[in-house]
Amino acid sequence: MKQLGKTGLALGGGGAKGFAHIGVIKALEEFSIPIHSVAGTSMGAIIGVLYSAGFNADTIISKLKEEKVWNWFNIDILKGGLVNLNGVKEALLEHLGHEDFSQLKKPFCVTASNLNTGKVKVVSEGQQLFDWVIASASVPVAFTPTVIDGYTYVDGGLFMNLPAEPLMFDCDTVIGSSVVADKKMDKIKNTKDVAERVFNLSILQNERISRLHCDFFIETKKLTKYSMWDFNKFDEIIEHGYNSAKKKIENEILPNITN
Repeated sequence: MKQLGKTGLALGGGGAKGFAHIGVIKALEEFSIPIHSVAGTSMGAIIGVLYSAGFNADTIISKLKEEKVWNWFNIDILKGGLVNLNGVKEALLEHLGHEDFSQLKKPFCVTASNLNTGKVKVVSEGQQLFDWVIASASVPVAFTPTVIDGYTYVDGGLFMNLPAEPLMFDCDTVIGSSVVADKKMDKIKNTKDVAERVFNLSILQNERISRLHCDFFIETKKLTKYSMWDFNKFDEIIEHGYNSAKKKIENEILPNITN
């Protein structure tokens, strides 16, 4: 039995499957499990910054539906690929009204991959909040890399898809939420499939290490039937995340903690 103490929530990347994190947050809220700090990668960074700004799960759902979030990522690699995520940045600025990490309600950090140095960048302060969130979500081949202070950054999942490690220094307990799984891909039909498979294989390698740093680990396994491009499956992906988190909380987290 342990006390949760300061609890950190690590939200991993996975494209559209990252919508499941909203369901995880909803379950944590329903069971009154307080989150002190948040770390996010890729879609986990987008969901994480909204949560850190003080929005609850239902409000995040409402705002993303209002923005038609699936249109932010409406790309066709076969017809060009490499689009920017300016729509994401504009929407975040509209809803948060600032670009400063220090003005968030919860401590928040984001990961991005520095292509120049070949290393992960973990950022938790400064006034370029949305630039870092966009950099973290810039899946290689699909989205335009983000240049910050002369360095070129892409999706944080390339080197640290589940950002549990940054939370270990300030938190007593780390809860990880993962939306990727090690599944054989029987058919690779097009460029999108190639991009997803290559990226997922990279993600899985580094995430195996990060999972070891989580005190509790929530894995939404039913997402294996979805693609990282299934942005139009918003509601059902959230529901899967909620069900997985609810089961984990009831069966593992609550029975193993003390008040």
